[in-house]
Amino acid sequence: MAIGFVLISAAPAHEHEVYTKLSKVQEIVEVHPLFGEFDLIAKIEAEDFEKLGEIIVEKIRSIKGVIDTKTLTGTHSLK
Repeated sequence: MAIGFVLISAAPAHEHEVYTKLSKVQEIVEVHPLFGEFDLIAKIEAEDFEKLGEIIVEKIRSIKGVIDTKTLTGTHSLK
């Protein structure tokens, strides 16, 4: 299991539209609005890091209004 936290910058006045579209992506398990440098954060769960990259490129960066992303990757838990 690969987990990614994607920080997303949206074009001005497109934050709500981007949020709504992100909420419909099956692999995104959480999405939250932010204040500060980034507008939104999305938590993705994927089977592996290759699939995680596909989701970011094909399903997040392709959304109209997404200007920039920064991805933090992690694992399911620390043991």
